[in-house]
Amino acid sequence: MKYYLTLLSFVFFISSSAFSQEKVVKYKVSSGETINQIAQKFKVTPYDIYQLNPDARTGLVPNSVLLIPTKTGEAKKEVSETKTPATSGKEIIHEVQPKETFYSIEHKYGISDEALKAANPFLEKTGVQIGQKLVIPAKGSAPKTATKPTKEKGAEKYIYHDVQPKETKFGIAKQYNMTVDELEKRNPDIVSSLPVGYRLTIKGTAPKTDSVPAETIKPAESKKPAEASKKAVTYMDYQVKPKETFYSLGRVFHLTQDELVALNPSLSEGVKEGMVLKVPAGYIAPAPIIAAQVPTEKPADSSLSKPMETTGGGIKIVDKVKSTENENVEVVELTKKRGINERKKVVLLLPFNMAKVQSDTSGTANRIKNDKFLNMTLDFYSGALMAIDSAKTLKLPIDVAIYDSQETKTTSNVVGLTPKLQDADAVIGPFYQSNAETTANMLRSYNVPVISPLSKDSANPIDNLYQTIPSNDVIRNSVFDYMRSKNGNIVAVVDKKKESVINYIKQNQKGVAFASLTETGGLDVANLKSLLLPNRMNYVVMETGNTAMVKATIKALLDSQKTCQVQLVILEPNSTLDTDEISFDNLVKLKLMYPSVTRESDEQPVLIYEKQYRLKNKANPTTYATRGFDVTFDTMMRLMQGKTFQETADLMTTQQVDNKFQYYRKEDGGHANKGVYILYYDSDLTLKVAN
Repeated sequence: MKYYLTLLSFVFFISSSAFSQEKVVKYKVSSGETINQIAQKFKVTPYDIYQLNPDARTGLVPNSVLLIPTKTGEAKKEVSETKTPATSGKEIIHEVQPKETFYSIEHKYGISDEALKAANPFLEKTGVQIGQKLVIPAKGSAPKTATKPTKEKGAEKYIYHDVQPKETKFGIAKQYNMTVDELEKRNPDIVSSLPVGYRLTIKGTAPKTDSVPAETIKPAESKKPAEASKKAVTYMDYQVKPKETFYSLGRVFHLTQDELVALNPSLSEGVKEGMVLKVPAGYIAPAPIIAAQVPTEKPADSSLSKPMETTGGGIKIVDKVKSTENENVEVVELTKKRGINERKKVVLLLPFNMAKVQSDTSGTANRIKNDKFLNMTLDFYSGALMAIDSAKTLKLPIDVAIYDSQETKTTSNVVGLTPKLQDADAVIGPFYQSNAETTANMLRSYNVPVISPLSKDSANPIDNLYQTIPSNDVIRNSVFDYMRSKNGNIVAVVDKKKESVINYIKQNQKGVAFASLTETGGLDVANLKSLLLPNRMNYVVMETGNTAMVKATIKALLDSQKTCQVQLVILEPNSTLDTDEISFDNLVKLKLMYPSVTRESDEQPVLIYEKQYRLKNKANPTTYATRGFDVTFDTMMRLMQGKTFQETADLMTTQQVDNKFQYYRKEDGGHANKGVYILYYDSDLTLKVAN
């Protein structure tokens, strides 16, 4: 598990009595304030503010005045919830308040989605809008009171939340209109820390994750109410995070775009940050590998026919790969060549460091909670097991052995394992570069290929060593190669602090024009525009963490789109682009492009892998888990081509779930990978592969 300690937890106390009878208030913007800060101050979403102040999307001006939507007072809210119509047979008129959704209104009045839309046909097109007057049909219109809640037939309604990276207790509590104290009382395990992937109980009692598979949940709009209640499908409110798209939401909640729009008609205008959506409450959110996968015994979810053994050489799995039932993991590109029946041996050297785990006086569970390196290992291991099971399904003649490499940055036990590695057809691991090099040197005379699965450090020249992660320079070169293949005009906007980038471009990418900077280090906008050509695609490589320079560059390129083709490019992740100061819509307009070792894909083989992983591990695969699958499966499939691993490396480029393997011989010896994806944001807000 990957746990992050919560560093700060703040509670803002905002007096609402002065505004309890108003729907909006005026607020003067202070210098340096952001939309997020103002939204937190008034306990609304950025989307709520943007609805009343469209110009705010382009940036906030100090001393300008914003209209801020405010919640009605709690006393007023309680009165409205307990008030019953004078005559039960009459309809009720309900005025939509900020942050209300189809689900919250239907839940409040105890009516079905079909009944609400039948009484208000315009909702099919407009969705729920603040200030709308809705007709609540008489049947089942009596609101639910706080003192006498109406119990549903069957399971109790519940809401739970899976902690995501960088989330805080304050942020989660605010999202569900509760205090941090209330959140901690419901979830006492988070008092000392807030672990990523931990399932928080917000309301009711969260069910077991395997009770309702996410893949079986469908929107209830197309079913009759009676049929929906039989399946006990429940829903929760979900607030859209920055940069989320139909694609990313669909992957999280396992719904198509049409299904998301059916549940939330307001999405017909696109996905917007801060929107509160109605989504199935039983989805499986990303979570770390569970404790049951500690390799002290046979993993519950693996299909290995022999248990894991503890031997003098460390943990070991030796198994003849046989066919298993109910598996359907498809092979990407490579297939087993006919007539290949000679058994191959693959060895995985993984740093479980079991001696340390077993000697930890705080217990195994605590070790898993705090040891990030062990968690990375377990993630990789879980993906490798998926690859082994896939090989069984395909009836590949492969024997697999897994040993504990007992690694640190400078030590390992691979020397003692040498006799067990000499007859291997391929060795995957160790993790650390220095240990991988030691292993390769030991097995060099036996012509055993050693595949380094995680390190991208510059390796020493060893003929039988294969690095699977492209180096930084290879990643950078790939995007420049792509731009040149399109006959692009390449212009660089680089601030003075990025000396390494400046030197890299000058030494390796001849012909790139640098935009001039002012005496104060800012961008010379006029000079940048003068470097753009009207008859060619202009790729502008922007490398700066300065917000002002980023905004100036983006504005200049948007202006230039009127006269020429322009695309914005970055060479590495830029956290400045993730802030509220930068409009994501503008990045989409400029089709932001960048190189990446991994891709995002909704191809059928990828979806099958993710589904199978969830079924086995009750969690979505992490990056390390998918790399464990990709490296292991790719290695096994290369051995099934009737050639040596080295021959396949020289001849074949392969692609698995997330990773591409395009090996090349380095000038000084050894092999490295140059399989890089060039990704860009398309106009439909989805990431696409350019190359």
